[in-house]
Amino acid sequence: MKIYTKTGDNGTTGLFGGTRVPKYHLRIESYGTIDELNSYIGLIRDQKIDEEIIKSLIKIQNDLFTVGAMLATPKDKENLKNGKNRLNIPIIDTYSIKFLENKIDKMNENLPLMTHFILPGGHTTVSYCHIARCICRRAERICVHLNNETDINAEILIYLNRLSDYLFVLARKLTYDYQMQETPWIPVKKN
Repeated sequence: MKIYTKTGDNGTTGLFGGTRVPKYHLRIESYGTIDELNSYIGLIRDQKIDEEIIKSLIKIQNDLFTVGAMLATPKDKENLKNGKNRLNIPIIDTYSIKFLENKIDKMNENLPLMTHFILPGGHTTVSYCHIARCICRRAERICVHLNNETDINAEILIYLNRLSDYLFVLARKLTYDYQMQETPWIPVKKN
């Protein structure tokens, strides 16, 4: 398989099913942002963290490839059959969402109650989690915009919403694993 095809040299790219669109198309922006998010999650996975978290992050990275493929497939080209699309890959569904919810609940069990907003930072790995969370929120906003223009699978929006929550709780968990202190946001009142 050749890496360069030259088919995109004119500023267009192909979606699954053959439709060509400009590279600035909202659909391309959506799965391009998912790819960016996936790369940052890979950066988190490369840190010194618990093996259980690494396994979860690998599953999430695989799920994000699925999300990207779903976003790259226009609704009229989907041909959903038995929970799979025409590419013969699984789709994001309630199982993937439940996976995130279960991981969030498990991590949250041992964390102190949150009483303030938290400033990102405190440890490099924690900061990577917050960057990934922000990219996830941007991906979610772009997908909501895309969904307003053309119907996309509703589970994608739910999954991204849940994933940003997961990344936030992961940042908190890692703060405590590294025995760091969270920095609460306390607005300074001006006189």
